[in-house]
Amino acid sequence: MLATLLQQQQRKYQYWLLGLGLSLLAAMLLSLQLGAVGVGIEALWQPVSQLEQQVFWQLRLPRTLLAVLVGASLALCGAVLQVLLHNPLAEPGLIGISSGASLAAVLTLSLSVHFGLALPYWSLSLAAFVGALLVTLLLLALARRRLGPGALLLFGVAVGILASAVLTWLLYLADDASLRSFLFWMMGSLGHGQPLSLWWWLPALFALGWLVRQGRKLDVLALGEHQARLLGLNVRWLQPRLVLAVCLLTAFSVAMAGPIGFVGLVVPHLLRLLAGGKQRFLLPASMLAGGMMLTLADVAARTALTVGELPIGAVTATVGAPIFIWLLVRRHA
Repeated sequence: MLATLLQQQQRKYQYWLLGLGLSLLAAMLLSLQLGAVGVGIEALWQPVSQLEQQVFWQLRLPRTLLAVLVGASLALCGAVLQVLLHNPLAEPGLIGISSGASLAAVLTLSLSVHFGLALPYWSLSLAAFVGALLVTLLLLALARRRLGPGALLLFGVAVGILASAVLTWLLYLADDASLRSFLFWMMGSLGHGQPLSLWWWLPALFALGWLVRQGRKLDVLALGEHQARLLGLNVRWLQPRLVLAVCLLTAFSVAMAGPIGFVGLVVPHLLRLLAGGKQRFLLPASMLAGGMMLTLADVAARTALTVGELPIGAVTATVGAPIFIWLLVRRHA
């Protein structure tokens, strides 16, 4: 009887993953075709005009792949943090990495405007990655001291408050031209990471592959640290590595697209409510659903206005904030 129930549950998870995979593929096809210049999907296998080829291969395809990778990274980080911090409402921005990355990026913009420097296109992403890396090193130092997930959470809140204070001063002192660039970066845009080379993606792909294989260990860790140690899990070895992988993926996401909220919070929590909380299912499902969510949000950001585009962070916040409120009400009802 137990074996039959386990097989049914496994089959249900497989159906969920198949459905999410097909939904992600449909979202990618939609993203490849829609935009200021309409490009048919037939550009993949037959010759089209030179303009359509440039739009498809140089703009549309890299942006779609970037949306999938950033969305998958943020959602996977949220799923891991919710176990690591024993808080179902945790998300990547909560531990201060997004704040540190945003502060470094805006500070770089501010200094370049002040000194009249023409920075290369990749400098903003590099600055954001360095800022996130500094926060990561501090988080790892805390993790090695075995201060527990509560200390990591409090540290993230403190970093967020400090970064917000400095950002407020920078925004207040900025001129009108710089202010628009600052705000557009802080609200998120996939346009920042499009021109960057493929080697920027390789650490993120490695971290994604490693994290998604930790489902069984996270199922044990979800029982509590004491119980996990009794079951033979090396918590002291696992926790710093989970923090490092989450920090690297969050740093990559912010460096490539700016701070994008609610993906890491909403996607894992909704999947847990709909299909259960087994991490062996939740981790790959979060990757697929996160990539789909951000891809659709990018389509909305690119097509909502006839001229220009909306910041993608504004789109995810508009959708995610009501869902977050509903989750809070439901949790405390």
